[in-house]
Amino acid sequence: MTIAESIKNARKIVIKIGSNTLAKADGTQNTEFMASFASQCKSLIDQGKQIVLVSSGAQVSGVSTLKEWARKKDIHFRQALCAIGQVELMAQWRKAFAEQNLHIGQLLFTKEDFENDHRSLNIRNTLFTLADEGVVPIINENDSVSIDEFKIGDNDNLSALTSILWSADLLILFSDIDGIYTDNPKTNPDAKLIESVKSIVELRKTITIGETNAFGTGGIETKIQAAEKTTVYGIPLLLANGGKENALTRLTKEDATGTLFLAE
Repeated sequence: MTIAESIKNARKIVIKIGSNTLAKADGTQNTEFMASFASQCKSLIDQGKQIVLVSSGAQVSGVSTLKEWARKKDIHFRQALCAIGQVELMAQWRKAFAEQNLHIGQLLFTKEDFENDHRSLNIRNTLFTLADEGVVPIINENDSVSIDEFKIGDNDNLSALTSILWSADLLILFSDIDGIYTDNPKTNPDAKLIESVKSIVELRKTITIGETNAFGTGGIETKIQAAEKTTVYGIPLLLANGGKENALTRLTKEDATGTLFLAE
């Protein structure tokens, strides 16, 4: 199966946008990207597809709003930044999707929400209702209240849990690289892009996993963890570069690049 075919065959798509994709070089919010991305989502929705968006960027948006807090590392300031930034993040997403005549709905989760059967059922019902009514759910971890024992930790795994709960047909993770490489392409020019993964066990034996990136909490490891979760449930996962122009639309073309984890 090709990348383009995976999108063509999917009706229910979860898309995760990482902090690096949402941040400009100076660390502030990339509102131009958000406007363009909303337009690309509208194109898929017009084709009969449903979109659930998992959006990082609360802290990035907080820094954009209160620049004097940018260097504060204290956990209370970090959580306060997320509280401020989440409002700004949703305001920008609301503006971007409103230009496409689409409404959005916000859902904030902690790990407990997925571990409690009653809460999980409520999440599932809400996602189905929003998507069926043409509203785009936008999900993030509730960073302002999450502490280690209740923290999912990264939006790669959050998007995987969401995909499973919503019975999605495809999960797309947008990052700042084209996909999974045999080594870090930023430091090793001989690193090769792995376009398709049938066995994650075999993949782990053949690649070198580096550290997390500048703005995000996840790295290649969390993306592989997400694929391990979804593929067991028959949900393929696509890792692609969100920094390219019209990144979502590009994936519908036959020459699309990325790493596609095939469902088991």
